[in-house]
Amino acid sequence: MEKKIITISREFGSGGRSIGHAVAEKLGIPFYDKELVDQVALESGFAPNFVEEHGEHAPGKSILSYAFGAHGVPGAMNGLSTADFLWNIQCNVILQLADKGPCVIVGRNADYILKDRKDALHVFIHADKEFREDRIVRLYGESEKSPEARLNEKDKRRKVNYQHYTGRTWGVAQNYDVCFNSAKLGVDAVADMIVNIVKNSK
Repeated sequence: MEKKIITISREFGSGGRSIGHAVAEKLGIPFYDKELVDQVALESGFAPNFVEEHGEHAPGKSILSYAFGAHGVPGAMNGLSTADFLWNIQCNVILQLADKGPCVIVGRNADYILKDRKDALHVFIHADKEFREDRIVRLYGESEKSPEARLNEKDKRRKVNYQHYTGRTWGVAQNYDVCFNSAKLGVDAVADMIVNIVKNSK
C-alpha cells in the first residue's frame, strides 16, 4: 500500500527532526513536531514547554505528577496522572493529524500509536555517540552537563516512556519498517532515501 504517513523516531542528536522536516518539504506534506506539541498543549491546558519536556519522557518524573499523586486530581484530569493524561491527549491528536492526510510526525511514540495503519512508514534514526555529541553542541550549545550525559539522560527518558506506554523496547529494529544510521549515511542522504521509499511504495 502507498505510504502516506511517515513517523520518525530518533536518538537524541541523530538529526531525526531535521530529516523529518526535509522529507516533509520534499514531499510537500505537513510536518508535525512543534505543531503537535502546541495542539497537545491547547487540549491539555499545559504550557507548550511543559508538553515539549514531558510528552515523551519517563512518566512520573515531573513536579506536577508528584504534586497530583499517582492517581492525579479527581475531576481535573479524569483521575489520571499527569503523564497518563498527556499520553491520552497525545494519542488523540496524533490519530487526528494522521486522519487529515499525508504528513510527517516526529517522536511522541507515533510509530506505536499508528502501528495499525497500513499507509504508515515507521522510521528510526540512530547514530554513534561522537556524531550526536558534536551535533547537539553545535545546535544547542554547551551546558553544565557533558554532551554524553545529555545524550544518555534524554535517550533514557524516551526509552522508559516508550516501554511504559507501548510494552515494546525503544530503538529495536523489529519495531520499525526501516532504520538509518545518520552518521554513516548523512542527514540529507537519509531524507532522500525515505522520500524514495515513499514515492515507490504501492
